[in-house]
Amino acid sequence: MPLFFKISHLFLLLFVSTLSSSSSPFGYNHPLDSLTLSELTQVKTIVKKSYLLINVTFHYVGLNEPEKPLVLSWISINHPTKNPPREAIVITRIDQKTHEIIVDLSSDSILSDKIYDGHGYPMLTSQEQNVAEKLPFTYQPFISSIEKRGLRLKEVVCQSSTVGWYGEKRKSNRMIKLICYYLDGTVNLYMRPIEGITIVVGLDQMKIASYLDRLMVPVPKADGTDYIEPKPRARSNLQLDGKRIMQPDGPTFTLDGNTVRWADWKFHVDYDMRAGIIISLASIFDDDKGEFRSVLYRGFISEVFVPYMDLSEDWYDRTFFDAGEFGFGLSAVELQASKGCPENAKFLGYSIYQDGTPGKMPNVICIFERYAGDIMWRHTELAIPGEVIAKVKPAVSLVVRMVSTVGNYDYITDYEFKQSGSIKVTVGLTGMLEVRGSMYTHNDHITEEAYGTLVAENTLGAYHDHFLTFHLDLYVDGHENSFVKNNLKTSRVINKSSPRKRYWTVVSETAKTESDARIQLGSGALEMVAVNPNKKTNLGNKIGYYLIPGSATGPLLSDDDYPQIRGGFTKYNVWVTPYNKSEKWAGGLYTDQSHGDDTLAMWSLM
Repeated sequence: MPLFFKISHLFLLLFVSTLSSSSSPFGYNHPLDSLTLSELTQVKTIVKKSYLLINVTFHYVGLNEPEKPLVLSWISINHPTKNPPREAIVITRIDQKTHEIIVDLSSDSILSDKIYDGHGYPMLTSQEQNVAEKLPFTYQPFISSIEKRGLRLKEVVCQSSTVGWYGEKRKSNRMIKLICYYLDGTVNLYMRPIEGITIVVGLDQMKIASYLDRLMVPVPKADGTDYIEPKPRARSNLQLDGKRIMQPDGPTFTLDGNTVRWADWKFHVDYDMRAGIIISLASIFDDDKGEFRSVLYRGFISEVFVPYMDLSEDWYDRTFFDAGEFGFGLSAVELQASKGCPENAKFLGYSIYQDGTPGKMPNVICIFERYAGDIMWRHTELAIPGEVIAKVKPAVSLVVRMVSTVGNYDYITDYEFKQSGSIKVTVGLTGMLEVRGSMYTHNDHITEEAYGTLVAENTLGAYHDHFLTFHLDLYVDGHENSFVKNNLKTSRVINKSSPRKRYWTVVSETAKTESDARIQLGSGALEMVAVNPNKKTNLGNKIGYYLIPGSATGPLLSDDDYPQIRGGFTKYNVWVTPYNKSEKWAGGLYTDQSHGDDTLAMWSLM
């Protein structure tokens, strides 16, 4: 799970200070609140007014967040009378050109309108995908291919797949491929791919640009694939569904707009159609100092890179960027109590610009307290004569959750705030495996590179990776943070000063350049700390916040392989770069068909 920090002589990336809210003439309470429904409608009106009688498609509409000093100045005032500028960033396609537009909502005007002529295209819209996915059903060659396979057209479903980039010189042709599946006895369409058919759609023209029916491969059977009607359990008395979590006195966290307060924590939670959940201005109260101490200015999922390892003709280009191509937030699904979130959860909905119209996305984020009987801290003291002292603190935490369904996969993203002062981020992957139809019915029959594992008759589970890259704009106890690597070094005992032979100690190194702070985890004992060198504890130790990684991995593709060029930000698990508000998306702002020349890996070289 790669991470990248932002750091400069003024800013690193960790906690933040006091939050406050103020009424706004524009209908929002906080400068980092996502755009409201009325603001999205206003954006559409302003842009459309500038391009009368011209078809405009909106691919991304989001908050153009104010500069960090303005936000920090705003939250430092208990009752601010003036809000930072309220702006929207809009990425559109107009006359087959990509426009990046900044809209000033207070003056009802366009501040800038730039045409992007580099490599790559904006996020796909759900509307254009829906239209493209219907094209094959009136296309006679496709109809003939389905009939030739003995399949019924009404049981076929097609989905969009991006085409990537493999050295081609094309620059002005937005395209997608369509992957088709067969139902007929199951709703689990992903287990029944129709192989051998390649359909390419030109999105700007919305026509099938090329079609190829290469070979006939059996469609895997429907038996045993339907998850709606599962087989009855052998132990019918085992009732695991329907467990209830009750809080008779209600939750102990509060919501003031999008500001959450729980235990000693305070933070702002919001939504973006590309990133999904955004956690901002997280701070924790220090009882000794009697004040909130800042940790995280802004944190979110920057990119999700999913390269498949199947090199066959219809599969080699399946190297997805789930955030930059499809929108991690745009793919968020509505959550329900007891179905994806516990019964004690509270839900947040947001406004979104989707399918050409501003609308609502209800209940896409849930917040709840979690207690599973775990222990945060305990000690039993038996050494005092005549006494047994036992002290236990239960591990109760607060979880902010969103579920994004991108095709066959459901990503469950949890930001878990703990009483210990730590933030644990986990992403669970569930849903359906993407499989390839095959001639093989038994593993012993495979005589070639299969690029996967035979998981059922005529069904290969494709090898692939999921690289989730988080953007963490840390802000530890104020300005001027640094990134420190604490290496655990072993030393030999000399001069017979001890009967021991070796010991280890900590050797600290403060990163001075970006290359100093690129880290591939797993190569040795290492602690990573964001510190504020200008703040120290009462004992003289630097104030810091640890980054504690889980299991670490890295890409196995070569640096010159086209998917890895585009996903070069996965080469290191941790990157630290100077703060730059525009450097948010590890895969680049325009990811679809990108050439890898605007990614975190490139920024770090500049």
